[in-house]
Amino acid sequence: MLTGYLRKGSKSTRLKMALMLLVLSCQFVHVLSEKSSSALTVVESTETSLDDEDAHHMEEESDPEDLDVFRPTDQWQSLKPGQAVPRGSHVRLNLQTRQREVKLGEHQILKYQIDGQRQGKENTPGPSFNAEELKKALKNIKEGVDPETSDKEKEEKEALRAQFRPMEELKRDMAKLDMLMESDFQVISRLMSQFNSSNTTVEEKIKALHDLEYLVHQVDNAQNLASSGGLKLVVDALNSTDYRLQESAAFVLGSALSSNPVVQVEAVESGTLQKLLMLLATPRPMSVKKKALFAVASLLRHFPFAQSHFLKLGGLQVLGDLFRASEGGALRVRIVTILYDMINEKELISQTGLDPIPDASHNERLQQYAQVSLMPLLAEQGWCSLVPELLASPEHDWKEKALRTILAMMPHCQTQYRQDYTLSSSLRTLQEQYQELVLSEQALGDEDGYFGEILVLLETVLLKLK
Repeated sequence: MLTGYLRKGSKSTRLKMALMLLVLSCQFVHVLSEKSSSALTVVESTETSLDDEDAHHMEEESDPEDLDVFRPTDQWQSLKPGQAVPRGSHVRLNLQTRQREVKLGEHQILKYQIDGQRQGKENTPGPSFNAEELKKALKNIKEGVDPETSDKEKEEKEALRAQFRPMEELKRDMAKLDMLMESDFQVISRLMSQFNSSNTTVEEKIKALHDLEYLVHQVDNAQNLASSGGLKLVVDALNSTDYRLQESAAFVLGSALSSNPVVQVEAVESGTLQKLLMLLATPRPMSVKKKALFAVASLLRHFPFAQSHFLKLGGLQVLGDLFRASEGGALRVRIVTILYDMINEKELISQTGLDPIPDASHNERLQQYAQVSLMPLLAEQGWCSLVPELLASPEHDWKEKALRTILAMMPHCQTQYRQDYTLSSSLRTLQEQYQELVLSEQALGDEDGYFGEILVLLETVLLKLK
């Protein structure tokens, strides 16, 4: 109807009607768009999403040329103008210096990786494992395998493990050692069986005696040797035609007899002293005589019965002949030491006898030492003139031993010494020498030196000769 009307109207009228129709159509479309629930409206967002903001912030932080970020520590440090600080840092204004200062916060966790970039990590998530990985890890723990160990570390562990033996193997070896372990008594029995065997060579016997000498230093082992009959075998070896066996046997006897009364009694009863004196009285190598003299000294020490037996067998005469012999020079100080020990022991036991309550053993020993008539024999056999010969020795130790022995023999040799002008002259010469040596010691800060002791001995001897 409207269309037909437009057709019949004038041109201007039709134009007006078309404009009105267009306006009505636009209004109608607008009304429909506001009321329709399915209409599409595009709205431009004015807010930035959280993810975009974080990404943008990380891009800004990752740029090394953007800001100069200050790296704080747990101490307050000055902050330069234009420097940025990490989040969580404490910042203050120092009123004295008018500068801002910064340090790490109490709960701040920052890790910097210096490789050209700065990275901050907070709440780094730990590794996650699934069920299969957990089962595998537990299995490795039970088997003693470290899943994070590298191949190199495994090889090092294997090489280290190869240097040690398994515990089970060690237990088996220790059990075998327990079965093979020998006591000292068993070792001594084995050595003596080997020594007494007819199939054993001289070298093997010497080695057996050498091993035996090491064992008999212990008192119990030496007594076991005597009780088992081994001591008699060693004593019989003194009669061997081989000088090496004589020397080794005398060495074993000297070690076994030292401070061991049980073995000393057994040795005297088995005729050991006679055989040792025979070695000293007859031509033998110097090594044999040294070991024989060592055995004699061990047998006589603190044993008055052996000392009395020694004097009855002419032992003092044997020592005198050995002292005078040209080859006895190296043995002189040892011989004089034996004589001094015998004199000193009897003197000490006599002084101890003044005790108002002496025990029974002391009285018995006192009676035994009373039977040892050593001093008259020393004077009779010329020892008063033999001992001073050691004063000509260049060794200070030899001179000291000679002076001590001269003082010990003074009660029986004093008259002879006073008439010996050569001895007096030698003593005065030695006095002058040792006075100079004492001065040299004192110059070095040693007020009570060794030379001072010898000088005191010299002055004591000279005083008794006046």
